[in-house]
Parts: sequence; structure tokens; C-alpha cells
Amino acid sequence: MPRRPEAGLARVTWKDRCVKLTGKQQAMPKKTEDETSWWETIKIVVHALLIAMVVRLFLYQPFNIPSGSMKSTLLVGDYLFVSKLSYGYSRYSFFFGWPPFSGRFFGSEPQRGDVVVFKLPRDNSTDYIKRLIGLPGDRIDVRGGILFLNGTQVPRRALGKFVDIEDDGSKQEIDSYEETLPNGVKYTVLDITPNGDLDNFGPYTVPAGHYFMMGDNRDNSQDSRALRAVGPVPYENLVGRADIIFFSTDPSCGYAPDRAWVLQKLVGTVCALTTGVRVRRFFKLVR
Repeated sequence: MPRRPEAGLARVTWKDRCVKLTGKQQAMPKKTEDETSWWETIKIVVHALLIAMVVRLFLYQPFNIPSGSMKSTLLVGDYLFVSKLSYGYSRYSFFFGWPPFSGRFFGSEPQRGDVVVFKLPRDNSTDYIKRLIGLPGDRIDVRGGILFLNGTQVPRRALGKFVDIEDDGSKQEIDSYEETLPNGVKYTVLDITPNGDLDNFGPYTVPAGHYFMMGDNRDNSQDSRALRAVGPVPYENLVGRADIIFFSTDPSCGYAPDRAWVLQKLVGTVCALTTGVRVRRFFKLVR
């Protein structure tokens, strides 16, 4: 009869004997808490970057306003989100116009009065932002600063003076007017000088597949009225519709003409991020 082990004693296996003979047992490597924490952090960052890229490519792209061509609707120092969903996607909706293809997919037609970001037709790379005034086939005419659309004057109502603050802090009072397009869209335009360079234009018929853009600051805007510089904008050059301002700061904040350039930059940056922040413009819809 085989001998049974005594009660209370564990059976010694061949593996245990080998361990006793070698004097050591190799343990399985374990990840430390620090390694696990770093790996989780890296995964979160990568996921966040991928989500941000998808949002920027297909949904909303941020832009900032560097010039005053759209005053008083948009001011220098405004940061806004542009909806790419509004007009669908063309090659210019993506980085460097890649991949190259013609036309748009999931496209929809823009409306008169939309504030549109588009690629400058002259180089297909520079971003411009203007208001869409004319649709394909529309006849555009500007006489003494008064806009005519298909032979009918666009209603214009005086609003008084708009106080414009330049980058050097100087102030200028400018006549402002409210225009109303045939589809009921109302917006404010500025008229710095009577009979400016582009205050007389046309008549001009917008070509098929193109749109006519104008800045709200009529005497300080290079737009479709400048046929060689900008001209009518092809449908595929549209990037998206400006929807909402999410941040705004005054670039003229802290300006002093007698201050050294480096010091002026430093003071201006600090001021623009503190007292120069225009909180009232946060989350303002672009209309």
C-alpha cells in the first residue's frame, strides 16, 4: 500500500523540489504604479489629440481676425469658430488642399448675408473672411457707396457713429449704416469716406458657380469688388461659415508710441491677456 502523507502537511511537488535545489524562483515582472499612470496619461493625451483633429477637420475650425475689413461685425483680436459642416467639404477644407479633388461632397448652398471664410482664388491658400452678398447670376452694382442687387437698392438705414480704435490706440468716428438683404438678413456696414476707391463698381454679373463677397468695413476691405486681387469666389474655395466668437482681446491694449519695441511687445502681450480681454464679446454669434 502506498504511504499517505501525514495530516496537516502539504504534498511536496517536483516543482517545489526543483526550487529548493536551485535555491530561487523567478518571479513574473510587474508594472509599477508609476508606469501604469504614465501609460494612462499618454493614452488620454493621444485620444484627446485625435478627437481635436477630427473636430478641426470635419466640424469646427478656429480662426482669428487680423484686420479690420469686417468691422464692426468682427474686430481685430476676435477668435471664432467656423463651421465646416455648413457648406460641406472641398479639397480646401483640409490641410494644404490635400487630397486633391474637384467639387464638394455633402455640399449645401450658402445664403446671402453669411459671413464666410474662403481661400483667396488668386493663390488658393490665403484665408479671407467676408460677407456673402451675391449669388451666382446676381447683378451687383455699387453707386456712391450704395449697394444695388439685381437693379434694386439694398435698404440702408443710418445708425450714427461707430468709434473705431486703431492699433496705436487712436480713435476715429465713422458713419455706420444697417443694410437689409432681400432674404431679411440685417447687418452693420461702415463708410469711412464718401466716394472711396471701391464706392463705385459695376454693374457686374456673378458667374455661375461663384459668389460675390464684400467686407462690412466698405472703405477698408479688399473684396470681390477688386476683380484682379480677389474677384468672385468659386464654390469649392469656401471653407466654412463663421458661427461664434469664443475669445476676444484688444491688440491696442497698453500701446505707447515712445516705448521700445521689445518692451512694447511684452507689455502689449500681458495687457492683451489681462485688462485687454473683451469678455462681452465671448460667445457672441456672428451675424
